[in-house]
Order: sequence, then structure tokens, then C-alpha cells
Amino acid sequence: MQQVYSQTQTQSAVSTNKVLKNTYMLLALTMGVSAIACGIAMAVGLGRGAALVMNLAALALVWFVLPRTANSSSGIYVVFGFTALLGASLGPTLNYYLAMSNGSQIVLQALAGTAMVFFGLSGYVLTTKKDFSFMRGFLVTGLIVVLLCALGLMVAGFFGVHIAGASLAISAAIVFLMSGFILFDTSRIVNGGETNYIMATVSLYLNIYNLFVALLHLIGASDD
Repeated sequence: MQQVYSQTQTQSAVSTNKVLKNTYMLLALTMGVSAIACGIAMAVGLGRGAALVMNLAALALVWFVLPRTANSSSGIYVVFGFTALLGASLGPTLNYYLAMSNGSQIVLQALAGTAMVFFGLSGYVLTTKKDFSFMRGFLVTGLIVVLLCALGLMVAGFFGVHIAGASLAISAAIVFLMSGFILFDTSRIVNGGETNYIMATVSLYLNIYNLFVALLHLIGASDD
């Protein structure tokens, strides 16, 4: 009985390590694809309207196409398409900040901050193997609240009502939420809660992407 239990534990550990390895390998590749797409978008001067369309197309891919392809090799191509679209949609935002006198510094600080948060939190989970599944309810609720606040801010802006500091508060909340999601999603992989490396990659990519954009807005506002 003990031998069977030991073999089961070993198989589970091997499976988890495989998912973890494939996730980080695919994540690195998607970051490269996203960076290339973003560079092209910046070079051609992609407009905000086109960026919005790309964002919507990326959401359509991850909501409707990816769930049907996540268990096959075609899911990898969907992930690359998804990250390329999001990367390209970031082009106008980066061009906006780089046009500032200290734009390069703002972008580099946001990149460095994102890297520090991601590697720091991921390293902590990988080292301690702590289970952060208890954070699920809090994170989902927080995300819904932030989305509703952002939607409310957009509606208010449409009617000419501007609330001072509201967008910065939302960006700060996103930084905390994405940090929590990095802990949560990494612990799910480490503890066997997520066995599909394609879905795991998308989750971590979105955490990093949203964390970077939120930090970019916060640093840009403080340096403006």
C-alpha cells in the first residue's frame, strides 16, 4: 500500500513539474511574440481605434476559441494569436508615454517593476509551495468591483464628469489584484490545481500584461 502511495506521489510530482516547465517555456515565447507585435504596432503608428479592435479580437479568442482548443496543439497557435493581438494593442499606449520627455524612463521603470513583482512572487510560491487557493473568492470579487468601477468611470467621462484620482485608484487596485493572481495561479500549478499548461500560460500572461499597464499608468501619472 505504501509503495503504491509513493508511486502515485512521484507520478503527481512529475506531472506537476512538466506542466510548470511547459508553462514557463510557452510564457517566455508568448512574451517574445507580444514584444515583436508591439514593436511593429509602434513603428507603423497604430491608432487607438485599431488597438481597441485588437483587444476585442483577443478577448474573443480567449473566451470562445481557446476553451475548445486548449487540449490540442492548435491551442498553442490560439495563444500566440491572442498574445500578438494584445501586444500590438499596447503600441499606441507605449508611443504615448515615450513621447513624454522622460518617457523611456517611465516605460523602463514599469518593466522593471513588473519583472520584480512577477519573479519575486513566483519565486516565493515555487520555493515554499504554499497554497493560495483561499484567495480565489477575494480576487474574483475584487476584479468584479474594479471592472464595475472602471465601467462607471467611462460612463461618467462620457457625460463630462471627471473624478479626480479615480483612474489612479483603479490602477493601484489592479496592481494589488494582479499580484494576488500571480500568487494564486502559480500555486495552482505547483499544487496540481491547474494541469493544462496552455490555460496556465494565458492566466500568467494576463497577470503580467495587466500589471505592466497599471504600473505604467501609475508611474506615468506620478512623473507627469
